[in-house]
Amino acid sequence: MQPKCERRLIHKGAKFDFEAVSLTLPDGSVVSRDVVRHPGAVTIVPVLDGGRLLLIRNLRVATAGWLYEFPAGTLEPPEPPIDCAARELIEETGHRAATLTPCGTFFTSPGLSDERMFAFVATGLSSVGQDLQDDERIEVHPTPLATVLQMLDANHADDSDRLMDAKSMLALLLALRQNLIPNA
Repeated sequence: MQPKCERRLIHKGAKFDFEAVSLTLPDGSVVSRDVVRHPGAVTIVPVLDGGRLLLIRNLRVATAGWLYEFPAGTLEPPEPPIDCAARELIEETGHRAATLTPCGTFFTSPGLSDERMFAFVATGLSSVGQDLQDDERIEVHPTPLATVLQMLDANHADDSDRLMDAKSMLALLLALRQNLIPNA
């Protein structure tokens, strides 16, 4: 039996909303949390001919600094995830994919949000030029897989050259486990 769910809007945001949510469990107890309601998002592992991966270095306001990650973006409902992936790949890296292969779906942080992320591997890339939004600051970094793995494994105080973005780490793992990265 599903718990009874009551939701109250706290704030309507530009990309996501905040709600107070209360679940009444079958035993009558109530669990309440503040929740981020998110339309969903995509992340893409872009693979260049020759096996290099396209990382981006993205200025993230929430962390007050730059992060290496794979391109990603928020769905614009009712946009299908694969269309969002194609759009975000062009916007952030300036590349169009001949093929976008789904490699997994996951919740990014279910303790505070319902954001569901769809991961893809992009191959057959051709350069078409970046189309950044006004508030985006993104650098594109073609990087050998071995270097990306070193960035993932780095264990030192300087975070600036590490891969610490969870969605990127998981998308890479999913792609590798499914043998979707050539020469891996």
